[in-house]
Amino acid sequence: MKILALEFSSPQRSVALVDAAPDGTVLHASEVVRSGGRATPALAMIEELLDHAGIGRESIECLAVGRGPGSYHGIRVAIALAQGWQLARHTPLLGVSSADGIAAQAWRDGIRGRVTAAIDAQRQELYLADYDLRDDGWQNVQPLRIVPVKELSSASPALLLVIGPEITRWFPHGTVVFPRAETLGRLAATRTGFTPGEKLEPIYLRPTTFVKAQPPSFTHETAR
Repeated sequence: MKILALEFSSPQRSVALVDAAPDGTVLHASEVVRSGGRATPALAMIEELLDHAGIGRESIECLAVGRGPGSYHGIRVAIALAQGWQLARHTPLLGVSSADGIAAQAWRDGIRGRVTAAIDAQRQELYLADYDLRDDGWQNVQPLRIVPVKELSSASPALLLVIGPEITRWFPHGTVVFPRAETLGRLAATRTGFTPGEKLEPIYLRPTTFVKAQPPSFTHETAR
């Protein structure tokens, strides 16, 4: 199965092509990585990747998307691309937590032990999730939650190994780990929880709230 993975939840954005056997074994993987946030040309990255692999869009059998949490703009771009792709080609979609992607990337990088993945949640807060990284694999041991930055900053470095895309902004002893599209594709190769495009949504722990603006008042004076 040829999987196109899109991971745009952090300032470092990436796309990857993962070719996997039916049992999830990865046969080949290639990746394009760019830094630059909003300026990153998503479609150009995909075309570069497919051209390098010598295949067309019709060869993609699954799309995997990093659902965040993280960059609102980046996640929305990735989801919109995946939704449009499925609408045109009926390609199955898989959404994967970008916090899981960080943990999986740390594991691939050789990090072991209990770690906390941290992602900027704005408002002087962080998304945190705890993982146990063992030689034989990794698992989530505490789910995502939102925590004030000051609570993490007051933790003892000796008791806490914190990883994440921008963690040194708040925690100088942390280890920078970006979620990567290749790792996302490898995770997708072992999963089957496909999602219809219209139900693929970002991971945000805060409820979406907005205030509807009042309609403008209309008087004879404004009509003149």
